[in-house]
Amino acid sequence: MKKICLVIGAGAGIGGNTAQTFAKKNYHVYLTRRSDEVGLNNIINKIRKEGGEASGKLLNAVQENSIEELVNEIEKNIGQIDVAVYNLGAQIGNKPLENLSNKVFELGWKMGTFGLFRLARTLFPFMVKRKKGTLIVTSSTAAVRGNKGQHSHAAAMGGRRMLCQTLADEYSRLGIHVIHAIIDGAVDAPDTLGKMLGPEAYKKLRENKGLEKDGLILPEKIAEAYYYLSEQNRSTWTHEIDFRAYSDQPWWNTPSDSYNF
Repeated sequence: MKKICLVIGAGAGIGGNTAQTFAKKNYHVYLTRRSDEVGLNNIINKIRKEGGEASGKLLNAVQENSIEELVNEIEKNIGQIDVAVYNLGAQIGNKPLENLSNKVFELGWKMGTFGLFRLARTLFPFMVKRKKGTLIVTSSTAAVRGNKGQHSHAAAMGGRRMLCQTLADEYSRLGIHVIHAIIDGAVDAPDTLGKMLGPEAYKKLRENKGLEKDGLILPEKIAEAYYYLSEQNRSTWTHEIDFRAYSDQPWWNTPSDSYNF
């Protein structure tokens, strides 16, 4: 029976590339995303055409019991989940405090922190019984520093980081490897950065900083790193890692204004 990698948040960037990488390593990958069923099926079909195994469906992770039912369904009908990648973003836009409603703030928290809690609470009992498992959590610079207009996002990502640390402390000794991955820069992904900037600005940024210049984080390289992390010997587990392009300053040396791409 093949190992299973569950990817929650499988867009065209980090999530989709992670699914493709694990499929090439002989995993059955299960992909979910909130919307764009055509885009989801394109990734699944590409994996299958290349000889891999993939399945998936649209998932509203904020909806009550959606994550819980998904995990139980996979464990019952497909097989045991060996690796889970929580790649769900919590970016609700740049909003001044006075324009931020309770509902919108809560939405960021539900996607960023509460969904991760629900995944771990449902999946970890299965992994504990097997005495092994890996949870990789994609995070962002907002987990370690706040920026103006990012109240919901920063609170959600900060909570995500602390939750990862708590889960690692509680479950590492039981065989579960929890990794908090900080994406400290812009990812060259059309369905995230591309949509945020718009077609023209995205194209200009890629020409000025990305492509062969390697100034934008390449999602396929993050995916390769995720696979490596999942294979680490427990004597040298990584619990937190910070990814950035070679040309970027680290978050602790970078003025907040420079994050306005």
